[in-house]
Amino acid sequence: MKLTPLGDRVVLKQKEIETTTKSGIVLTGKPEEKPQEAEVIAVGTGQTEDGKEVKMVVQPGDQVVFSKYAGTAVKLGEDEYIIVKQSDIIARIEKD
Repeated sequence: MKLTPLGDRVVLKQKEIETTTKSGIVLTGKPEEKPQEAEVIAVGTGQTEDGKEVKMVVQPGDQVVFSKYAGTAVKLGEDEYIIVKQSDIIARIEKD
């Protein structure tokens, strides 16, 4: 199965919660929240708002930061995704 977003929607896969620090210390306990960083899995075709075309500025493979309470959680098989509007994506993470 495959998720194909419509309009200006974007399918994201959230990053896993870190359980070990960079120095190798294992973190115990249950984390309070999932990180707001994710990888773009699929993007819609865009849409028209107020007579203007809204182009998609993210593409599959991009690493992004999205709004804390944005989107709809979807489980497809064993994988969990979040579907958000493109406007809920705050930033793209670019590596130096």
